[in-house]
Amino acid sequence: MNSLIPSIALAVAIYSGAADAQDTSGLTAEPQVATGKFLTATEVKPILNATQSNWVAVREFNGQDLVYVTHLWAWRCGLAQMELAINEGDYEVWDMPECHADEGSPGAIKSGDGDPYRSFELGSVQTIKVRLVYDDLTTAEAAFERASIMTP
Repeated sequence: MNSLIPSIALAVAIYSGAADAQDTSGLTAEPQVATGKFLTATEVKPILNATQSNWVAVREFNGQDLVYVTHLWAWRCGLAQMELAINEGDYEVWDMPECHADEGSPGAIKSGDGDPYRSFELGSVQTIKVRLVYDDLTTAEAAFERASIMTP
């Protein structure tokens, strides 16, 4: 095993089609026309699959745990929905800002987009599970241990 990534994920699974446990009702599949601007699942899925260890991060700051989803926000243009479960809790939809599709950097995070993190009690976040629904309605899931996603 590569010593650089000994415990990145507790479990990793990529799903698609009807076998998904995730409820995608209310979501509509988007046309998958590659534009070169990374606006669709077709364009962002390979990147998110390759960078899965960067999906989320935990930072201790000002006496709190901050859970960051900055990487997912940067590739949100190909996502329909993002859900996180903290410490084996229930999955919760985490809102993402609108894609800036008409601009040069559609995945840019602007000052009006809000904060790409949420605060929790210091030391309380031990595991994070992530479920993504791409805009073609395929899904991906990953689970992470605190130690593997801590950032300074």
